[in-house]
Amino acid sequence: MVEFILNNKKIKKEKPRGSLLLDFVRYDKRLTGTKIGCREGDCGACTVLIGDLIDGQMNYKQVTSCLTPLGNVQGKHVVTVEGLNMEDLSPVQKFMVSESGTQCGFCTVGFVVSLTGFCLSNSEPSYKDAIAAIDGNICRCTGYKSIERAAKHITGSLTGKDQNETIQWLVKQAFIPSYFNQIPTMLKELSLVKDPHQNGTLVGGGTDLYVQKYDQLIDQDVNLIINSSELRFTEVQNGVCSLGAGNSATDMLESDDLQAMFPQLAEHIKLVASSPIRNIATLGGNFVNASPIGDFTVFFLALNSKLTLTENNQNRTILLKDFYKGYKDLDKSAGEIISAISFDIPDRISQFNFEKVSKRITLDIASVNSAVQISVSDNKITQIHLSAGGVAPIPLYMGKTCTFLCGKELSPRNIKSANEVLQSEINPISDVRGSAKYKRILLRQLYYAHFIKLFPNQFTLEHLI
Repeated sequence: MVEFILNNKKIKKEKPRGSLLLDFVRYDKRLTGTKIGCREGDCGACTVLIGDLIDGQMNYKQVTSCLTPLGNVQGKHVVTVEGLNMEDLSPVQKFMVSESGTQCGFCTVGFVVSLTGFCLSNSEPSYKDAIAAIDGNICRCTGYKSIERAAKHITGSLTGKDQNETIQWLVKQAFIPSYFNQIPTMLKELSLVKDPHQNGTLVGGGTDLYVQKYDQLIDQDVNLIINSSELRFTEVQNGVCSLGAGNSATDMLESDDLQAMFPQLAEHIKLVASSPIRNIATLGGNFVNASPIGDFTVFFLALNSKLTLTENNQNRTILLKDFYKGYKDLDKSAGEIISAISFDIPDRISQFNFEKVSKRITLDIASVNSAVQISVSDNKITQIHLSAGGVAPIPLYMGKTCTFLCGKELSPRNIKSANEVLQSEINPISDVRGSAKYKRILLRQLYYAHFIKLFPNQFTLEHLI
Protein backbone atom coordinates (compact mmCIF):
# COMPACT_ATOMS: atom_id res chain seq x y z
CA MET A 1 0.00 0.00 0.00
CA VAL A 2 1.31 3.44 -0.98
CA GLU A 3 -0.45 6.62 0.17
CA PHE A 4 0.43 10.16 -0.85
CA ILE A 5 -0.98 13.37 -2.37
CA LEU A 6 -0.71 13.74 -6.15
CA ASN A 7 -1.26 17.38 -7.06
CA ASN A 8 -4.51 18.06 -5.13
CA LYS A 9 -5.81 14.50 -4.79
CA LYS A 10 -5.22 11.81 -2.21
CA ILE A 11 -3.77 8.59 -3.64
CA LYS A 12 -4.12 5.25 -1.89
CA LYS A 13 -2.98 2.42 -4.08
CA GLU A 14 -1.92 -1.19 -3.87
CA LYS A 15 1.19 -1.07 -6.02
CA PRO A 16 4.66 -2.61 -5.66
CA ARG A 17 6.84 -0.11 -3.86
CA GLY A 18 9.50 -0.67 -6.48
CA SER A 19 7.29 0.52 -9.33
CA LEU A 20 8.31 3.88 -10.69
CA LEU A 21 6.63 7.21 -10.00
CA LEU A 22 6.93 8.18 -13.68
CA ASP A 23 4.99 5.12 -14.83
CA PHE A 24 2.30 5.62 -12.19
CA VAL A 25 1.82 9.27 -13.14
CA ARG A 26 1.63 8.63 -16.87
CA TYR A 27 -0.03 5.23 -17.19
CA ASP A 28 -2.16 4.93 -14.07
CA LYS A 29 -3.21 8.59 -13.81
CA ARG A 30 -2.79 9.67 -17.44
CA LEU A 31 -0.91 12.82 -16.45
CA THR A 32 1.13 12.82 -19.62
CA GLY A 33 2.69 16.24 -19.16
CA THR A 34 5.50 14.41 -17.38
CA LYS A 35 7.57 13.11 -20.28
CA ILE A 36 9.54 9.91 -20.80
CA GLY A 37 12.97 10.81 -22.09
CA CYS A 38 16.16 8.96 -21.23
CA ARG A 39 14.88 6.89 -18.25
CA GLU A 40 18.34 7.38 -16.74
CA GLY A 41 17.90 10.68 -14.89
CA ASP A 42 19.91 12.62 -17.48
CA CYS A 43 17.43 14.76 -19.42
CA GLY A 44 15.00 16.15 -16.83
CA ALA A 45 11.89 15.76 -19.01
CA CYS A 46 10.25 13.68 -16.28
CA THR A 47 10.95 16.15 -13.45
CA VAL A 48 8.35 16.44 -10.70
CA LEU A 49 8.36 18.08 -7.28
CA ILE A 50 8.18 16.13 -4.04
CA GLY A 51 7.12 18.00 -0.92
CA ASP A 52 7.86 16.95 2.66
CA LEU A 53 6.21 18.46 5.73
CA ILE A 54 9.18 19.22 8.00
CA ASP A 55 8.67 21.02 11.32
CA GLY A 56 5.35 22.38 10.10
CA GLN A 57 6.77 23.81 6.86
CA MET A 58 6.60 22.35 3.37
CA ASN A 59 9.95 21.61 1.74
CA TYR A 60 9.87 20.91 -2.00
CA LYS A 61 12.60 19.31 -4.08
CA GLN A 62 12.68 18.47 -7.78
CA VAL A 63 13.41 14.82 -8.66
CA THR A 64 13.61 12.65 -11.74
CA SER A 65 10.47 10.54 -11.55
CA CYS A 66 11.99 7.96 -13.92
CA LEU A 67 14.30 6.84 -11.09
CA THR A 68 12.00 7.38 -8.09
CA PRO A 69 10.44 4.24 -6.54
CA LEU A 70 6.79 4.80 -5.77
CA GLY A 71 7.39 3.78 -2.17
CA ASN A 72 9.72 6.75 -1.69
CA VAL A 73 6.79 9.20 -2.00
CA GLN A 74 4.84 7.59 0.82
CA GLY A 75 3.29 10.36 2.94
CA LYS A 76 4.50 13.14 0.63
CA HIS A 77 3.14 15.63 -1.89
CA VAL A 78 3.95 14.94 -5.55
CA VAL A 79 3.48 17.81 -8.01
CA THR A 80 3.43 17.28 -11.77
CA VAL A 81 3.19 20.07 -14.32
CA GLU A 82 -0.60 19.58 -14.38
CA GLY A 83 -0.64 20.43 -10.69
CA LEU A 84 0.86 23.84 -11.46
CA ASN A 85 -1.73 24.85 -14.03
CA MET A 86 -4.21 27.60 -13.24
CA GLU A 87 -6.72 29.66 -15.22
CA ASP A 88 -3.88 31.90 -16.37
CA LEU A 89 -0.20 31.10 -16.89
CA SER A 90 2.02 31.42 -13.85
CA PRO A 91 4.95 33.89 -13.98
CA VAL A 92 7.28 30.94 -14.62
CA GLN A 93 5.21 29.85 -17.61
CA LYS A 94 4.74 33.41 -18.87
CA PHE A 95 8.45 34.20 -18.85
CA MET A 96 9.28 30.92 -20.60
CA VAL A 97 6.83 31.94 -23.34
CA SER A 98 7.81 35.61 -23.60
CA GLU A 99 11.52 34.83 -23.81
CA SER A 100 11.02 32.01 -26.35
CA GLY A 101 12.29 29.49 -23.81
CA THR A 102 10.41 26.68 -25.52
CA GLN A 103 10.54 25.35 -29.07
CA CYS A 104 9.66 21.68 -29.60
CA GLY A 105 8.22 21.71 -26.07
CA PHE A 106 9.32 18.25 -24.98
CA CYS A 107 11.69 19.50 -22.28
CA THR A 108 9.63 22.55 -21.35
CA VAL A 109 7.57 20.91 -18.62
CA GLY A 110 10.74 19.85 -16.80
CA PHE A 111 12.10 23.39 -16.88
CA VAL A 112 8.79 24.79 -15.63
CA VAL A 113 8.67 22.31 -12.76
CA SER A 114 12.31 22.90 -11.78
CA LEU A 115 11.97 26.69 -11.90
CA THR A 116 8.78 26.49 -9.84
CA GLY A 117 10.75 24.40 -7.35
CA PHE A 118 13.25 27.27 -7.20
CA CYS A 119 10.38 29.65 -6.43
CA LEU A 120 9.17 27.34 -3.65
CA SER A 121 12.55 27.37 -1.91
CA ASN A 122 12.40 28.87 1.58
CA SER A 123 15.46 31.04 0.92
CA GLU A 124 16.41 34.38 -0.58
CA PRO A 125 15.97 34.08 -4.36
CA SER A 126 19.01 34.66 -6.55
CA TYR A 127 19.67 34.28 -10.26
CA LYS A 128 22.56 31.93 -9.46
CA ASP A 129 20.19 29.61 -7.60
CA ALA A 130 17.63 29.82 -10.42
CA ILE A 131 20.25 28.58 -12.89
CA ALA A 132 21.38 25.91 -10.44
CA ALA A 133 17.77 24.69 -10.17
CA ILE A 134 17.74 23.73 -13.86
CA ASP A 135 21.13 21.99 -13.89
CA GLY A 136 19.34 18.66 -14.43
CA ASN A 137 17.25 19.82 -17.40
CA ILE A 138 18.47 19.47 -20.97
CA CYS A 139 17.11 21.38 -23.98
CA ARG A 140 18.27 20.57 -27.50
CA CYS A 141 16.46 23.48 -29.22
CA THR A 142 16.85 26.84 -27.54
CA GLY A 143 20.56 27.15 -26.87
CA TYR A 144 19.66 27.95 -23.24
CA LYS A 145 20.07 31.74 -23.48
CA SER A 146 16.34 32.29 -23.76
CA ILE A 147 15.78 30.03 -20.75
CA GLU A 148 18.46 31.91 -18.83
CA ARG A 149 16.68 35.18 -19.60
CA ALA A 150 13.43 33.67 -18.37
CA ALA A 151 15.19 32.57 -15.17
CA LYS A 152 16.44 36.11 -14.63
CA HIS A 153 12.94 37.55 -14.98
CA ILE A 154 11.55 34.87 -12.65
CA THR A 155 14.16 35.77 -10.03
CA GLY A 156 13.23 39.44 -10.30
CA SER A 157 9.55 38.66 -9.94
CA LEU A 158 10.25 37.05 -6.56
CA THR A 159 11.36 40.35 -5.03
CA GLY A 160 9.59 40.75 -1.72
CA LYS A 161 8.89 37.04 -1.25
CA ASP A 162 8.11 36.26 2.39
CA GLN A 163 10.53 33.45 3.27
CA ASN A 164 8.55 32.61 6.40
CA GLU A 165 5.29 32.28 4.47
CA THR A 166 6.57 31.12 1.08
CA ILE A 167 3.53 29.10 0.02
CA GLN A 168 1.02 31.76 0.97
CA TRP A 169 3.02 34.47 -0.79
CA LEU A 170 3.38 32.40 -3.99
CA VAL A 171 -0.35 31.60 -4.01
CA LYS A 172 -1.22 35.27 -3.57
CA GLN A 173 1.10 36.20 -6.45
CA ALA A 174 -0.38 33.42 -8.65
CA PHE A 175 2.85 31.44 -8.95
CA ILE A 176 1.08 28.28 -7.77
CA PRO A 177 -2.57 27.16 -7.35
CA SER A 178 -4.38 27.91 -4.10
CA TYR A 179 -4.70 24.21 -3.17
CA PHE A 180 -1.05 24.34 -2.03
CA ASN A 181 -2.31 26.05 1.13
CA GLN A 182 -4.24 22.91 2.07
CA ILE A 183 -1.42 20.41 1.51
CA PRO A 184 -0.03 20.38 5.09
CA THR A 185 -3.49 19.49 6.42
CA MET A 186 -3.99 16.85 3.72
CA LEU A 187 -0.63 15.24 4.53
CA LYS A 188 -1.43 15.09 8.23
CA GLU A 189 -4.63 13.20 7.40
CA LEU A 190 -2.77 10.42 5.57
CA SER A 191 -2.43 7.07 7.26
CA LEU A 192 0.89 6.30 8.91
CA VAL A 193 2.06 3.43 6.74
CA LYS A 194 5.30 1.87 7.89
CA ASP A 195 7.52 0.23 5.34
CA PRO A 196 7.60 -3.44 6.31
CA HIS A 197 10.90 -5.25 6.14
CA GLN A 198 10.92 -7.12 2.87
CA ASN A 199 13.23 -9.66 1.34
CA GLY A 200 13.41 -7.62 -1.84
CA THR A 201 16.32 -5.65 -3.20
CA LEU A 202 17.62 -2.89 -0.95
CA VAL A 203 17.11 0.48 -2.67
CA GLY A 204 18.13 3.97 -1.58
CA GLY A 205 17.45 6.68 -4.13
CA GLY A 206 17.47 4.23 -7.03
CA THR A 207 19.59 6.52 -9.20
CA ASP A 208 21.93 3.70 -10.19
CA LEU A 209 19.87 0.54 -9.65
CA TYR A 210 16.97 1.65 -11.84
CA VAL A 211 19.33 2.39 -14.69
CA GLN A 212 20.78 -1.11 -14.43
CA LYS A 213 17.83 -3.22 -13.26
CA TYR A 214 14.62 -1.43 -14.18
CA ASP A 215 12.81 -4.60 -15.34
CA GLN A 216 13.77 -6.52 -12.20
CA LEU A 217 12.66 -3.85 -9.71
CA ILE A 218 9.36 -2.43 -10.96
CA ASP A 219 7.32 -5.43 -9.80
CA GLN A 220 9.09 -5.78 -6.43
CA ASP A 221 8.19 -4.62 -2.96
CA VAL A 222 11.74 -3.37 -2.64
CA ASN A 223 13.35 -2.59 0.70
CA LEU A 224 13.56 1.22 0.81
CA ILE A 225 15.93 3.10 3.10
CA ILE A 226 15.69 6.77 2.15
CA ASN A 227 12.76 7.44 4.51
CA SER A 228 14.24 5.52 7.44
CA SER A 229 15.18 7.82 10.33
CA GLU A 230 17.56 5.11 11.52
CA LEU A 231 19.53 5.46 8.29
CA ARG A 232 19.11 9.19 7.64
CA PHE A 233 20.84 11.38 10.18
CA THR A 234 23.84 13.62 10.81
CA GLU A 235 25.53 13.45 14.21
CA VAL A 236 28.56 15.33 15.50
CA GLN A 237 29.92 14.32 18.87
CA ASN A 238 33.19 13.50 20.60
CA GLY A 239 35.23 14.66 17.63
CA VAL A 240 33.49 12.30 15.19
CA CYS A 241 30.95 13.05 12.45
CA SER A 242 28.54 10.23 11.58
CA LEU A 243 26.19 10.20 8.61
CA GLY A 244 23.38 7.76 7.90
CA ALA A 245 23.72 5.65 4.78
CA GLY A 246 20.29 6.92 3.71
CA ASN A 247 21.46 10.53 3.64
CA SER A 248 21.10 12.13 0.25
CA ALA A 249 23.73 14.29 -1.40
CA THR A 250 21.46 17.27 -0.73
CA ASP A 251 21.35 16.36 2.97
CA MET A 252 25.12 16.80 2.98
CA LEU A 253 24.93 20.04 1.03
CA GLU A 254 22.37 21.54 3.43
CA SER A 255 24.12 20.46 6.64
CA ASP A 256 25.43 23.42 8.65
CA ASP A 257 27.85 21.10 10.45
CA LEU A 258 29.38 19.80 7.22
CA GLN A 259 29.54 23.27 5.69
CA ALA A 260 31.53 24.43 8.72
CA MET A 261 33.97 21.52 8.34
CA PHE A 262 34.32 21.91 4.57
CA PRO A 263 34.01 25.55 3.41
CA GLN A 264 34.07 24.47 -0.27
CA LEU A 265 31.46 21.75 0.23
CA ALA A 266 28.90 23.32 -2.14
CA GLU A 267 31.49 23.63 -4.89
CA HIS A 268 32.55 20.00 -4.41
CA ILE A 269 29.13 18.39 -4.18
CA LYS A 270 27.81 20.26 -7.19
CA LEU A 271 30.42 18.39 -9.23
CA VAL A 272 28.78 15.12 -8.24
CA ALA A 273 25.42 15.30 -10.01
CA SER A 274 22.48 17.50 -10.98
CA SER A 275 20.04 18.82 -8.38
CA PRO A 276 17.27 16.23 -9.08
CA ILE A 277 19.76 13.40 -8.66
CA ARG A 278 21.43 14.90 -5.57
CA ASN A 279 17.97 15.19 -4.00
CA ILE A 280 17.47 11.41 -4.02
CA ALA A 281 20.88 9.71 -4.41
CA THR A 282 22.16 8.18 -1.15
CA LEU A 283 25.63 7.81 0.32
CA GLY A 284 25.14 4.12 1.05
CA GLY A 285 24.12 3.50 -2.54
CA ASN A 286 27.25 5.21 -3.82
CA PHE A 287 29.50 3.10 -1.59
CA VAL A 288 27.88 -0.27 -2.21
CA ASN A 289 27.60 0.30 -5.96
CA ALA A 290 31.41 0.07 -5.83
CA SER A 291 32.02 2.05 -8.99
CA PRO A 292 35.76 2.64 -9.48
CA ILE A 293 34.89 6.31 -10.07
CA GLY A 294 32.23 6.78 -7.37
CA ASP A 295 32.47 10.46 -6.42
CA PHE A 296 31.38 10.16 -2.79
CA THR A 297 33.53 7.09 -2.30
CA VAL A 298 36.58 9.06 -3.38
CA PHE A 299 35.44 12.01 -1.22
CA PHE A 300 35.15 9.90 1.94
CA LEU A 301 38.27 7.83 1.28
CA ALA A 302 40.26 11.04 1.68
CA LEU A 303 38.68 11.48 5.12
CA ASN A 304 39.92 8.01 6.12
CA SER A 305 36.31 7.16 6.87
CA LYS A 306 34.81 4.10 8.52
CA LEU A 307 31.71 2.18 7.49
CA THR A 308 29.28 0.63 9.93
CA LEU A 309 27.80 -2.60 8.55
CA THR A 310 24.67 -3.94 10.21
CA GLU A 311 23.00 -7.36 10.19
CA ASN A 312 20.36 -8.57 12.66
CA ASN A 313 21.03 -5.54 14.90
CA GLN A 314 24.72 -6.45 15.09
CA ASN A 315 27.21 -3.82 13.94
CA ARG A 316 30.65 -4.23 12.43
CA THR A 317 33.04 -1.38 11.62
CA ILE A 318 35.50 -1.37 8.76
CA LEU A 319 37.66 1.28 7.13
CA LEU A 320 36.22 2.38 3.80
CA LYS A 321 39.60 1.79 2.17
CA ASP A 322 39.42 -1.88 3.21
CA PHE A 323 35.85 -2.35 1.98
CA TYR A 324 36.83 -2.87 -1.66
CA LYS A 325 38.65 -6.15 -2.28
CA GLY A 326 38.44 -6.12 -6.08
CA TYR A 327 36.17 -4.94 -8.88
CA LYS A 328 32.63 -5.00 -7.42
CA ASP A 329 33.95 -7.35 -4.71
CA LEU A 330 33.11 -6.07 -1.23
CA ASP A 331 34.00 -7.07 2.32
CA LYS A 332 30.31 -7.49 3.09
CA SER A 333 28.12 -10.51 3.71
CA ALA A 334 24.87 -10.93 1.79
CA GLY A 335 22.80 -9.96 4.83
CA GLU A 336 24.78 -6.91 5.87
CA ILE A 337 23.81 -3.37 4.93
CA ILE A 338 25.81 -0.18 5.21
CA SER A 339 24.07 1.76 7.98
CA ALA A 340 26.46 4.66 8.57
CA ILE A 341 29.75 6.29 7.65
CA SER A 342 31.91 8.21 10.09
CA PHE A 343 35.12 10.20 10.10
CA ASP A 344 37.19 12.25 12.53
CA ILE A 345 36.27 15.91 12.40
CA PRO A 346 39.11 17.77 10.66
CA ASP A 347 41.24 19.87 13.03
CA ARG A 348 41.98 23.56 12.53
CA ILE A 349 45.10 22.98 10.39
CA SER A 350 43.51 20.32 8.19
CA GLN A 351 42.53 21.22 4.63
CA PHE A 352 40.42 19.29 2.15
CA ASN A 353 39.94 19.37 -1.62
CA PHE A 354 38.00 17.37 -4.22
CA GLU A 355 38.67 17.45 -7.96
CA LYS A 356 36.82 15.85 -10.84
CA VAL A 357 37.17 15.85 -14.61
CA SER A 358 34.28 14.72 -16.80
CA LYS A 359 33.04 15.48 -20.29
CA ARG A 360 30.43 17.85 -18.93
CA ILE A 361 30.41 19.65 -15.60
CA THR A 362 26.99 18.64 -14.28
CA LEU A 363 25.67 15.10 -14.11
CA ASP A 364 28.44 13.10 -15.73
CA ILE A 365 30.56 10.16 -14.74
CA ALA A 366 34.12 11.16 -13.95
CA SER A 367 36.98 10.31 -16.23
CA VAL A 368 39.19 10.67 -13.16
CA ASN A 369 38.47 12.13 -9.74
CA SER A 370 40.58 12.69 -6.65
CA ALA A 371 40.38 14.05 -3.11
CA VAL A 372 42.90 14.95 -0.42
CA GLN A 373 42.91 15.80 3.26
CA ILE A 374 46.18 17.30 4.44
CA SER A 375 47.59 18.87 7.60
CA VAL A 376 50.76 20.97 7.51
CA SER A 377 52.69 22.35 10.49
CA ASP A 378 55.91 24.36 10.21
CA ASN A 379 55.82 23.59 6.49
CA LYS A 380 55.92 19.84 7.14
CA ILE A 381 53.16 17.47 6.13
CA THR A 382 51.98 15.96 9.41
CA GLN A 383 49.06 14.00 7.96
CA ILE A 384 47.73 13.26 4.50
CA HIS A 385 45.01 11.06 3.02
CA LEU A 386 44.81 10.93 -0.77
CA SER A 387 42.30 9.07 -2.96
CA ALA A 388 41.58 8.64 -6.66
CA GLY A 389 38.94 7.12 -8.92
CA GLY A 390 39.07 5.94 -12.51
CA VAL A 391 42.62 4.67 -12.28
CA ALA A 392 42.15 1.18 -10.80
CA PRO A 393 39.48 -1.54 -10.56
CA ILE A 394 38.35 -0.03 -7.24
CA PRO A 395 38.10 3.44 -5.71
CA LEU A 396 41.70 3.80 -4.60
CA TYR A 397 43.24 4.99 -1.34
CA MET A 398 46.79 6.07 -2.27
CA GLY A 399 48.50 4.53 0.74
CA LYS A 400 52.07 4.45 -0.62
CA THR A 401 51.90 8.04 -1.77
CA CYS A 402 50.57 9.13 1.63
CA THR A 403 53.36 7.26 3.42
CA PHE A 404 55.96 8.86 1.15
CA LEU A 405 54.68 12.40 1.79
CA CYS A 406 53.93 12.21 5.51
CA GLY A 407 56.67 13.94 7.53
CA LYS A 408 58.24 15.59 4.50
CA GLU A 409 58.63 19.28 3.78
CA LEU A 410 55.85 20.79 1.72
CA SER A 411 57.92 21.68 -1.33
CA PRO A 412 57.59 21.41 -5.13
CA ARG A 413 60.42 18.91 -5.17
CA ASN A 414 58.72 16.52 -2.75
CA ILE A 415 55.32 16.90 -4.40
CA LYS A 416 56.83 16.08 -7.78
CA SER A 417 58.73 13.12 -6.38
CA ALA A 418 55.54 11.78 -4.82
CA ASN A 419 53.91 11.76 -8.26
CA GLU A 420 56.31 8.97 -9.24
CA VAL A 421 55.04 6.93 -6.29
CA LEU A 422 51.46 7.81 -7.18
CA GLN A 423 51.94 6.59 -10.75
CA SER A 424 53.26 3.26 -9.44
CA GLU A 425 50.07 2.72 -7.41
CA ILE A 426 47.58 3.06 -10.25
CA ASN A 427 46.59 0.77 -13.09
CA PRO A 428 44.16 2.61 -15.39
CA ILE A 429 42.60 1.04 -18.45
CA SER A 430 41.63 2.54 -21.78
CA ASP A 431 37.86 2.92 -22.22
CA VAL A 432 35.25 5.38 -23.51
CA ARG A 433 36.36 7.94 -20.91
CA GLY A 434 39.94 8.05 -22.18
CA SER A 435 43.12 6.09 -22.73
CA ALA A 436 45.19 4.71 -19.88
CA LYS A 437 47.92 7.25 -20.70
CA TYR A 438 45.43 10.11 -20.63
CA LYS A 439 44.13 9.03 -17.23
CA ARG A 440 47.65 8.92 -15.81
CA ILE A 441 48.25 12.47 -16.98
CA LEU A 442 44.84 13.53 -15.70
CA LEU A 443 45.44 12.15 -12.22
CA ARG A 444 48.84 13.86 -12.11
CA GLN A 445 47.16 17.17 -12.93
CA LEU A 446 44.42 16.67 -10.34
CA TYR A 447 47.03 15.69 -7.75
CA TYR A 448 48.96 18.87 -8.49
CA ALA A 449 45.70 20.87 -8.50
CA HIS A 450 45.15 19.93 -4.84
CA PHE A 451 48.35 21.71 -3.81
CA ILE A 452 47.89 24.67 -6.15
CA LYS A 453 44.40 25.26 -4.76
CA LEU A 454 45.18 24.65 -1.08
CA PHE A 455 48.58 26.36 -0.99
CA PRO A 456 48.40 29.11 -3.65
CA ASN A 457 51.30 31.06 -2.15
CA GLN A 458 53.65 28.12 -2.47
CA PHE A 459 52.63 26.35 -5.65
CA THR A 460 51.84 27.23 -9.22
CA LEU A 461 51.61 24.94 -12.20
CA GLU A 462 55.03 26.21 -13.33
CA HIS A 463 56.51 24.96 -10.04
CA LEU A 464 55.26 21.42 -10.65
CA ILE A 465 55.49 20.76 -14.38
